[in-house]
This record gives sequence, structure tokens and C-alpha cells, in this order.
Amino acid sequence: MKTMEHTNALAEARALEVPSRELSLRRDPSVSQFWNNNRKLLEEAWAEWEIENKDDLLVPDETLLDPKLRKAINDAWESPEKENAVADLWEEIIPDVYVAQFFNVERLADFRNYLEAVANSRVPKRAPYGIQLNRYGLMLDPRSEGHLAAPSFQAFYNDMMDRFMRPIARLLLGTYGYDNQTFGFSIQYNPDKDKDLHAHTDASAATLNININLPDEVFTGSEVDFYDKASRKTIQAIFEPGKAIIHRGNVPHATHPITSGQRSNLVVWLYGDNMEIPRGSTRSYGNTSSNSIKDVALENVTARQRWSLPDGPKDTVAPF
Repeated sequence: MKTMEHTNALAEARALEVPSRELSLRRDPSVSQFWNNNRKLLEEAWAEWEIENKDDLLVPDETLLDPKLRKAINDAWESPEKENAVADLWEEIIPDVYVAQFFNVERLADFRNYLEAVANSRVPKRAPYGIQLNRYGLMLDPRSEGHLAAPSFQAFYNDMMDRFMRPIARLLLGTYGYDNQTFGFSIQYNPDKDKDLHAHTDASAATLNININLPDEVFTGSEVDFYDKASRKTIQAIFEPGKAIIHRGNVPHATHPITSGQRSNLVVWLYGDNMEIPRGSTRSYGNTSSNSIKDVALENVTARQRWSLPDGPKDTVAPF
């Protein structure tokens, strides 16, 4: 009698027949079924992949981020009254839209090499729906089907969301009470694929859009327009290596077509339970105004509350 050869999770995952691009783009029910049926296998495969490559693989952590930002963030976690040093690093483009250096430019190559290893892993992964499938199109959050479940990446992602993005969003955009849920994906804009992204708002309380291009990866086009409802003016922003733009999800914005090169970004969101987002303007730092009872209460949020972790569990609702 022939004995069946044992196959480990990584080999099993690599042998899976992944749904076609066409099925994925039209969100055929079989696609969701594939990812859900294989979720545990894929999580185990990513863990095995890390072990198999432990001698050559980067362990992503906060040292990838800008040193000035890291120091200000760590100081504020120790003493929330020092949070103004964090705010001072962010330049306001228009109300509720800020830009700052987020990644350490000198470490971007390390992070990109890690993503290249992920791309070459042959472990099935899902790109964001509605976005042209490309090499760096990944779902980052565990709430998403086919997400990047490598344990060390998830530790880095959760740290970035919990210790960096959330308090920054609370400080600049007043998201406290609407930011205990997380969501994220990566994208690469290419001239022959993702042409542009028409004017839209996000289903988030706050969006953080981080460019991860290397300094020598030049691109043209792909500017982002932000529309200021109050002044009715449009401000154009251009991404630079390691720089991030954080904005309230309800700020209308649009991306111009990329005309040459490639632009690689991480895009992460915060929102409340069941995708609840704030109404009106409720910034904690600077002027505040609001229209609802809950939002009025946000004006009294303390620095200690801003620099705290949510009490409730994460839900499983995913925007897409």
C-alpha cells in the first residue's frame, strides 16, 4: 500500500488553485469562498514561510519609521502632555489634511525588499477589489480575506496602527470614539494599469496614505487633489519617499493618472464599530465644531485618552 506523502502548510498553500483575475475583479462568490475555506491554511503557511526564511528575512518593526516621529510618539506615550511635539511634525495642507515624514528614507529599501520577498513567496494573497491586480497589491488587515498573515508583519502593522496612527488621528483629526477598528491595503500605481482614481471620499474616520517609493524611483503624474469644502479650493499634493498624508475620510480627494514610473503606497484606515464614522468636524487639536451629541463630547477628550488603546474587540466588517 502506497503511503501518502505528508505535505506541510506552505507547500499546500503554494499548490492551491487561486481564483482567476476576472473572477476576483467581478467579486464572484467563489472567490470569497476560496479565501474563507483556506484562511487557516494560509495563516499557517505564512508562519512557516517566516521560519523557512528567518536567516534572510527582515523582521519589520518601528525602526523602519522616521526617527523624529518615533521619538515624539514614544515620548507622548510616556507623557501624553508632550503630544504637541507630535502635532508639530505634521504640516496642515488644508483643514483635516496633514503631511509628514513617516518612514525613515534610509530604511525604505529594507522594507521594500521585505515586500519583494512577500511577492515572491508563492503564498496566495488577495489584492484590493476594484484595483488592478499588481505585484504590491496586498490586503494588510486580518479582517480581510487573503491578507498578509505573516506573524512579524502583523505585529508591525498592529503596532503602527495602535501606537502611531490612532493617536495621531485623534490629535489632529479628533477621531476618538470612531477609531477602534483598522483596515489596510497596499497598492502600486502603474501607467499601463491603474490610470487614476476619480474624486471620492473614504468610508473611514481617518485615512493614512504612506508612500514607500525608494528615493531613486521617480514617477510623474499621480498627484492627489484635496478639496476644501469651506474655501472651495483644491490643493494638490505630491507624494515623496516615506512621506504620509493623513486626512479625515470625508475630505474629497482624487488621484491624477500616473504618466511614468511607479508609485507604491500603503493605505490604512481607522473607523468605529460597524464602520461608524464621525459627522461634522471634531478635531481635538485646534478648532472644533460639531453637530451631534457624541461629537460634542469629543471636545473634552483628554491627552491621556488620546494616548490609550481601545477597550473593545475588533469586529470582522471589511469595507472591501
